[in-house]
Amino acid sequence: MPKKSTHPAPADHSSLCLQYLSRCGGSARLCSINFSLGVIQTLVNQRRVKITNTGAGFFVELDEAK
Repeated sequence: MPKKSTHPAPADHSSLCLQYLSRCGGSARLCSINFSLGVIQTLVNQRRVKITNTGAGFFVELDEAK
């Protein structure tokens, strides 16, 4: 019988998306992100990122108000 892991496995790639955004200076164009819209929507719902329209496109930005 296999042992259960004591470390919780992330259900999605939201932590990887946050790391990617922090490496990009805190924001990236929405069209250039290779994460699924479900991951981005989860982060928006958790208020960890926000979507802004700059007039030149949509950007995903880390929400600094924590």
